[in-house]
Amino acid sequence: MNIKRFNASLIVLTTTIAFAVTSLVSADDGYERYRNHPHFAPLPAMPPIPAHNSMTPEKIELGKMLFFEPRISASGVISCATCHNPALGFTDRIPRAVGHEGQVGERNTPTVLNAGFLGAQFWDGRAADLEEQALGPIEAPVEMAMDISAAIDRLNSFSEYRERFADAFPDESAPVNPDNVALAIAAFERTLNTPNSPFDRYLQGDLNALSEQQKRGMAAFVDNGCQACHRGAILTDSSHHRFELPGSTDEGRYLVTGDPADRFAFKTPTLRNVALTYPYFNNGSVDALEDAIQLMAQQMLYRDLDADMIADISAFLHSLTGEMPQFTVPALP
Repeated sequence: MNIKRFNASLIVLTTTIAFAVTSLVSADDGYERYRNHPHFAPLPAMPPIPAHNSMTPEKIELGKMLFFEPRISASGVISCATCHNPALGFTDRIPRAVGHEGQVGERNTPTVLNAGFLGAQFWDGRAADLEEQALGPIEAPVEMAMDISAAIDRLNSFSEYRERFADAFPDESAPVNPDNVALAIAAFERTLNTPNSPFDRYLQGDLNALSEQQKRGMAAFVDNGCQACHRGAILTDSSHHRFELPGSTDEGRYLVTGDPADRFAFKTPTLRNVALTYPYFNNGSVDALEDAIQLMAQQMLYRDLDADMIADISAFLHSLTGEMPQFTVPALP
């Protein structure tokens, strides 16, 4: 036998055996019951797409333009991207949103990242989906303060928008209308997803994707019952729970339903990319993730966590930062 060929075969065999042994060892990191917990799931690449709003390239591109379009605000300077800034985790990183003529809103700006996976929109859940949510900020007096009919007139004044709407909605004779604005913005927002976080890779079998501290944090997250509300691929139940922040008078979902049981209830926020979307809670009153963890433990679990456990859970939550969506900011007409 040729000695060179023999040596090459031996190297291949040795490498294969070493890889197999390494795989067997790494297949058990001591956290199997947490990694396989039924409340955990990797984030899919795309959220569910409603039958009435297909994701065509023309519609997505139009929605992106509208997302960055400030001229559908009364002042002509505020767009969706003003509060949902791509550079800031699609939030604004201030306690409460600032809108038309410098007005300060009642609530913190939630991230748009992965919003297509949510079962309800807004802190109070008053919109069921992205389509229902899209026009709200345009018309809200404290946000963009633009009458929707005036916004449509403004879009119609640009030939490029007339052409873009016609391409996105080819079967309509008058496609520049409020419903189509909502459909286009929602279609674009459904592309703003962040898969392939370290935690996703860990759930899919890469046991080295999390540090030992992050694994301890994952275990503490489960053992303390956090997954009761923060569960599934999006790490929220999309439900509403009573949560009274010190100093807050916002009555939350009660303002929508009028049901006394909903007083001070707010939608469970997603924990995806939570390390990027501070400050926290409905009024943005907590800046540090560690402080938010302790407050949640006190309010929802009726316990205080020690500093080491808080640090571990914080490390785990950092592992939920996924790959940011890639797109080019559009040139507007």
